[in-house]
Amino acid sequence: MDLRFTPEEEEFRQEVRNFLKEKLPARISEKVRTGKRLTKQDMQDWHSILNERGWFANHWPKEYGGPGWSVAQSHIFDLETALAHAPGIIPFGVSMLAPVLMKYGSEPQKQHWLPRILDGSDWWCQGYSEPGAGSDLASLKTSAVRDGDHYIVNGQKTWTTLGQFANMIFCLVRTSSEGKKQEGISFLLIDMASPGIEVRPIILLDGEHEVNEVFFTDVRVPVENLVGEENKGWTYAKYLLAYERTNIAGVGSSMAALDHLREIAAKQRKRGRSLSQDPLFASRLARLEIDLENMKTTNLRVLAAAGGGGAAPLELSAMLKIRGTEIRQEISSLMRRALGPYAQPFISEALEEGFNGEPVGPEYAAPIAGHYFNHRKLSIFGGSNEVQREIITKAILEL
Repeated sequence: MDLRFTPEEEEFRQEVRNFLKEKLPARISEKVRTGKRLTKQDMQDWHSILNERGWFANHWPKEYGGPGWSVAQSHIFDLETALAHAPGIIPFGVSMLAPVLMKYGSEPQKQHWLPRILDGSDWWCQGYSEPGAGSDLASLKTSAVRDGDHYIVNGQKTWTTLGQFANMIFCLVRTSSEGKKQEGISFLLIDMASPGIEVRPIILLDGEHEVNEVFFTDVRVPVENLVGEENKGWTYAKYLLAYERTNIAGVGSSMAALDHLREIAAKQRKRGRSLSQDPLFASRLARLEIDLENMKTTNLRVLAAAGGGGAAPLELSAMLKIRGTEIRQEISSLMRRALGPYAQPFISEALEEGFNGEPVGPEYAAPIAGHYFNHRKLSIFGGSNEVQREIITKAILEL
């Protein structure tokens, strides 16, 4: 593929920039720039602004309400929004569930759920991981037993990101214990307001309530909420994971973070010169820039290989996930190194909008320690990087 942007694509880049300048609320972009906490309302407001322009579901085909963008346009949009300090789009409904519904859902499911994802009626979360079934996801034990027109669901999910905000959850459940463990899994859509569901917060190392445990006790789910066929959920799960792992790479956000890192390094002084001129630091920064440029090219190739709005092959999305998460971790590590002692203190209140206390060090230092700790998980969630290497190896050796 030709990796150079055409004149038409450059015009589109300018269109995106103009849109961001006009429509991205300054209060939201300033929160993103300084690492302040985003509220649920902030994220919903940005989703609504994008949806009004027809850009919220930017990878959806036109027939379902998307803009029908090319791979290059989607890449440009992701990059420009990150550089403008726009919030990332919450992916669970629009980028993870929606592609599964488009490919495997029934027509009534598409007609009901896809418009509700677009207009924000539903906030989705993901019910995949369980205690003892994370990277080995096929070992999940949450059960769904057919009872007339309903399934009765019992079990537990964990690491449920933003589940405290969600009104719906898409879940992998076990509907059969016969045969290989992958063959007895089904894909269910569950209303979080159903009796028998309990959400408990998990507070992470950075002090944030980002993830949760979700417990199901005799939860009744209509059979019509089964996506595709019973016991075929593993196929749908793999399709979804290809989207998730590509998104985890975070090319746009990494490029924006690298720009911020350069700014910080230029401001910090070491032995009478800026940190960016220190040979050891400059060497790591240069290596990071090279890796990120390579990944940007790889990202375009992976998206192009997917073609037509489909999911990329698992081995390609696995490769992108590995390099993307390693780069994001290296950026957060260099951020801490650049800030020195200012990156050590963590004042939770400093991440709130309107904080009137005295921050430790420059304002942009407040979130750095939290980001570093939070990004430790990147190489684990969405399938650990060790598992991704196994996927790549099996594809190469055709095992």
